[in-house]
Amino acid sequence: MQQFKTFISKWYPVILAFFCLLYSVGLGLWGRTDEALYTAHWPGTILLFALTIRQRRQ
Repeated sequence: MQQFKTFISKWYPVILAFFCLLYSVGLGLWGRTDEALYTAHWPGTILLFALTIRQRRQ
């Protein structure tokens, strides 16, 4: 259980960004292209904020 917590605490931004990417692709496949284009920016933003926050902590 401790390994799982360590994994999640380290990789949660990547997992969240992956789900946002899947959401955006799903919207695009369903024909909702405006929403897909809007949500396509979320994964990059999540990863950049996570990177910035981790750099500031150290």
